[in-house]
Amino acid sequence: MNQFEEELIQSLGRKKLAKIQSLTIGIGGVGGLGSNCAVNLVRSGFKSFVIIDFDKIEFSNLNRQFYFKDQIGVKKTKALKENLLKINPDLEIEIKDTKVTTDNIKELFKECDIIIEAFDQVASKKLIVEEFINSNKLLVSATGLAGWGNSDQIRIKKIKNKFYLVGDFKTEVSAKLPPISPKVNIVAAKQADIVLNHVLEGQE
Repeated sequence: MNQFEEELIQSLGRKKLAKIQSLTIGIGGVGGLGSNCAVNLVRSGFKSFVIIDFDKIEFSNLNRQFYFKDQIGVKKTKALKENLLKINPDLEIEIKDTKVTTDNIKELFKECDIIIEAFDQVASKKLIVEEFINSNKLLVSATGLAGWGNSDQIRIKKIKNKFYLVGDFKTEVSAKLPPISPKVNIVAAKQADIVLNHVLEGQE
């Protein structure tokens, strides 16, 4: 138990922190949504992660993703692991530098109790939802987070007992509506809060 975790006990209590730390979270896609959701989850006490992505960091990512200028050109999974360990050095993070496909999706998320869908591509979003919507894993996905303003329209929909969608459900990314930090971060934070609430309140 390090000092960061000792301080979390002051906020959450030992029993709740133990419950949080007993679970493994898989994050598919660690761009704007995934990297920021991971930060919120780590700061909430979650300790075990599987992070999956195949991209490298570019300057265009820095407007909304949890990376820094000196990490340009680095694999996102590697950089995110480094950044998260600066918050809690005792995290257990498995990185998988690969694209999620129909052939590997079950194996990639096999050990995960909770899955955050944070992909950019619609096909990848569809793949992960179709694979796990009827599983016993908590699945939290997102749609509609582009542009700026109207952030009060970002809401949560409970689709099934263990499947939630977050977003405004209409403003998809386009040339006129790029992904910008405020709305992306709001959605990422809501994804993390769904997970925390589910774990602590024992929702089924």
